[in-house]
Amino acid sequence: MNLIELKKSVDTILSSNNTKEEKLQNICDYLANEISYYDWVGFYFRNGDKEELKLAQFNGEPTDHTIIPFGKGICGQVAVSNENFVVQDVTEQDNYISCGWKVKSEIVIPIFVNGENIGQIDIDSHTINPFTPNDEELLEYVCKKVANIL
Repeated sequence: MNLIELKKSVDTILSSNNTKEEKLQNICDYLANEISYYDWVGFYFRNGDKEELKLAQFNGEPTDHTIIPFGKGICGQVAVSNENFVVQDVTEQDNYISCGWKVKSEIVIPIFVNGENIGQIDIDSHTINPFTPNDEELLEYVCKKVANIL
């Protein structure tokens, strides 16, 4: 993983003249294509004033989990904790919402705007134990940059 090149490409995508939605979709597509173990990449955002997340742009197999209550699953827990959550093996998590039998691990990083957790990027992998500190660094960078366009 070349963090410098990946970050430059993210900057290029976000500085384009595309709509916010197109930029988010392009981020999902780029990450899914560039990192072999990123099998599903998506953004969830707070659904208005409700205590739930709503799926926005994503790359990967369609999911039934388009609405996730706060506290439920990995994404819902991040909405409450405001902290990164790296799950190297989903079978070890009691509060896990299965998105499919292929998913073996997940990483979720919150997006903050003016100090408020307004959403997150969610990555699913079909590989056990794939995530390193570089993944966290890259995804935190993506979230900080995405926050600037929201």
